[in-house]
This record gives sequence, C-alpha cells and structure tokens, in this order.
Amino acid sequence: MIKYLAIPLILVGCTAPVTDPPAHACSPRLDGKPTYCPDERDLILLPREEAKGEIDIRDPYHWQSLQMMFQRNMRKGQIEKTATRPSDAINSALDEFLEIETTSGIKETK
Repeated sequence: MIKYLAIPLILVGCTAPVTDPPAHACSPRLDGKPTYCPDERDLILLPREEAKGEIDIRDPYHWQSLQMMFQRNMRKGQIEKTATRPSDAINSALDEFLEIETTSGIKETK
C-alpha cells in the first residue's frame, strides 16, 4: 500500500518546476552600456483578458468575440507603453507647485 502512495509523491517531487528568480531582469548589459532597471512601483500593468470555455470555430460570434478580445488586449498594451509613470506625475506636480510658490512669493515682496 505504501509503495502505491510513494511513487506519485516521488514523481511530483522530482518533476516540480523550478521558478526563475526575477534577478535576470536587471542583469548588466554585455555591450558595456549603462543598464536601466525599471522600478517595479513604476510599472503600469493592466489585467489581460483571455479566452475561457469552449470555442466553436464554426460560430461567427465566437470569432468576433475573440477578435474583440485581442483588440482590447492590444489597446491595453498601448496604454501601458504610453502611460505616465506615477513618479513622473508626482515630480512634475511638485515642480509646478514649487514654481508657483516661488513666483507668488516674489510678487508679494514688491
């Protein structure tokens, strides 16, 4: 009885996937140029849609729904590429605020 339980446990233990650490994302470049490592807090990621359930290839409605899903995912990718990073938005807002504060302080002293 034990041998019937031990075989699946050994197979699962030996074939378990090994996860890759995320350190490879910021490894130094081989050509010697400066390496840019993006901050994870600055990444803007939108959830992607995926096809769920059975898809009938003879039904035009399924083809249309798949096409619309792919178009929405492409649009989300474009938004992610062109979105303003939170750190850039905060820095520009602070710069504008400080600029207004310094210019209003100069006008009051005159």
